[in-house]
Amino acid sequence: MSRFFHSVGTRLSLALVLVVGISLGIVYLAVVPSLQSRLEHARLAQLSRAARDLSRRVVKVTVAYPTPLQDFADTESRDIGARIAILPSTLTGPIADSSSSPAQFTNDPLAAKALADGRLESGTVVHGERRFAEVAAPYVNGTGTYVLMLSDSLDSQLGSVHLVQRRVLQSAAAALLISLLLGYGGAWIFARRIRRLEQAAERIAGGRFDEPVHDSGGDELGDLAVAFERMRVRLAQLDDARREFVANASHELRTPLFSLAGFLELMDDGDMDEQTRLEFLDSMRDQVRRLTKLASDLLDLSRLDAGRMTVDREPVDLAALAGELVGEFGSAARASKHVL
Repeated sequence: MSRFFHSVGTRLSLALVLVVGISLGIVYLAVVPSLQSRLEHARLAQLSRAARDLSRRVVKVTVAYPTPLQDFADTESRDIGARIAILPSTLTGPIADSSSSPAQFTNDPLAAKALADGRLESGTVVHGERRFAEVAAPYVNGTGTYVLMLSDSLDSQLGSVHLVQRRVLQSAAAALLISLLLGYGGAWIFARRIRRLEQAAERIAGGRFDEPVHDSGGDELGDLAVAFERMRVRLAQLDDARREFVANASHELRTPLFSLAGFLELMDDGDMDEQTRLEFLDSMRDQVRRLTKLASDLLDLSRLDAGRMTVDREPVDLAALAGELVGEFGSAARASKHVL
């Protein structure tokens, strides 16, 4: 389980989900509050226009008898689709109200502000658990100062906002789920490519250079696979060179040792004259010098590989080298009756 949460696929998919979640959160915060504010302002603007028109006409309605005011409130309420109430300057309660529900305008702060400023005021208020758009328009007729109140519940507008909110949240949940699935699927494919490169690295580290490294992607992982393939080819060449060097070195070591063994076997012959014995000793000293030179050459090669030595080229007399070889192997060839 710990490996699952620390895998590349899980991290990439969670990073994608985080990016999508932040983006959807920004969209949600930008859309839902803005939509609610626009709807509220639009309804307040409609009520304000209606209030200006009604405040010019209501001054012609007598307040001596409540019936004309009530008829005015009922008729205009049906036309504009909002509650209409007319309050006296004392704000003790409406003298006409298009709604039969309990009065909500007693000592209304919006009406008090409209009376104090002498101009139309609008805003949103909360009564109980409901939110309302209200407009208060003061007017004066022959009997005194009154306030025309227009009020409309924002339930329909808020219902639209809540519907959009639910749709956004549902879309966000679906988008997060899809992004998680797609992100994990894509990251799983990406992680498989990484695991193939890891397996190739393990093969190369184990000395297996026979299987090439392939990756069909043209991205950074593809470039890494190409670099792995170049490394595999180079290491295979170096391994072949090492094997060839070991074989050559073994042969070079075996040759003087074989020659020394031949001379020692010949010197066991008790009938050998002194001159021949001395010749054999000289030849054996040459083989010892050859072994010493070979050991020195191997040491030089190690220094050359470490970059601590340079190589100077010079001509070699192949005839002289062939004469030396004849001198080294001549006795052994004669003893075994071979023509050299």
